[in-house]
Amino acid sequence: MNILDKIVIDKRKEVDLIKSLIPIKQLEQSVLFERKTNSLVNSLRLSNSGIIAEHKRRSPSKSVINQSLNAQDVARGYEAAGVCGMSVLTDGKYFGGALDDLLLSRASCNLPLLRKEFIIDSYQIIEAKAYGADVILLIAAILTRDEIKQFSELAKSLNLNVLLEIHNEAELQKSIMPSIDMLGVNNRNLKTFDVNLETSKKLSKLIPDDFVKVSESGISSVEAIKELQSYGYQGFLIGENFMKTEQPGASAAKFIKSLEA
Repeated sequence: MNILDKIVIDKRKEVDLIKSLIPIKQLEQSVLFERKTNSLVNSLRLSNSGIIAEHKRRSPSKSVINQSLNAQDVARGYEAAGVCGMSVLTDGKYFGGALDDLLLSRASCNLPLLRKEFIIDSYQIIEAKAYGADVILLIAAILTRDEIKQFSELAKSLNLNVLLEIHNEAELQKSIMPSIDMLGVNNRNLKTFDVNLETSKKLSKLIPDDFVKVSESGISSVEAIKELQSYGYQGFLIGENFMKTEQPGASAAKFIKSLEA
């Protein structure tokens, strides 16, 4: 069994438990449920850098990245740096994240916020909205086409943007539908955790132009982004590169300045 399979098994148990404790009605009464969402799609289309900066404490592949920083300071730093959006890991067991990180980030900045999570149940989408997210991530590798359709349409009904993550052509083909806003190519194989930017280059030609193209994982240089921009990518999800430093916001600001020079 690979790491992705393990994560999904644990996630199903986790979601079943939380559903038994907090009913959907309670989530829908959240003060954040009625807020007007910020569009990451618009932010990326209007940007020269396209940086989506991530708050990530640890990962199965790299173990601890940075446990010392709180989400609100990271959010403020990223906003000051001029990033397009912020990705917040909310998985606890494997990534050290929490829904409270999303809540704290929402209270600290006006950036479009992506809930980075292994979504396997519509409950998690309503939860994302209740905790202040503007965007949800759907991972094609763990969902059927019907689930992608059901979850993305629910997200759209809640005015949330949808980023659909793929790793290969088969996942792309089952994911092309009007309820998806952005197609993200993850350069990290979630089964082996190997990283290869060629994945983004290869799949770029197959992604229809209606979708905003996002490249995810393993991006650590300005040169890599400039090269990927020539393949039509408008968004770049960067986590470890900023989070492994003492001041992720300052690191993001320096990176964006170099990119726009």
